[in-house]
Amino acid sequence: MKKILLTLLAILMLNTTVFAASTKQEALAFFNKYVNAANTYDSNVTTMYSPTARIIREVVKPDGSIVTRVTNTQRYISEMKKSQIVAKVRNYKNTYTNIKVEQTGTDTYKISSLRQPSGESYKLKAYTVVKKQPNGKWLITEEMMQTKVQMLINAK
Repeated sequence: MKKILLTLLAILMLNTTVFAASTKQEALAFFNKYVNAANTYDSNVTTMYSPTARIIREVVKPDGSIVTRVTNTQRYISEMKKSQIVAKVRNYKNTYTNIKVEQTGTDTYKISSLRQPSGESYKLKAYTVVKKQPNGKWLITEEMMQTKVQMLINAK
């Protein structure tokens, strides 16, 4: 009986470890899918955000100071749709490096990275918080990117 209980406990622990690792990989896979959608100007990128996502832009000024702008999903998506037209013509893309995935809650992960805009030599801090919904769909619930160009005018 003791052997059976120990075996069941070992299997349960192994399954829990495998499940946690695969969930982290799912979060990273969703992030990579998001990056691909953004870089290919896929209109579905807007469906990857929670309707209540917090969008943060840290504007890095020439003197090194930072001004933070926060806006809501609806406004951000509206501005994203407009800017995609110009970005597509310019073939603008972002490259992400130093990607780190950290679990911050149940089915919630913070993916931190350095973002390099196309045509630039500098890299800026970025993070995306993603959460798996009860229906199994992943959504972005918070996004922060540093930028040297302020696009969210009068963000609130």
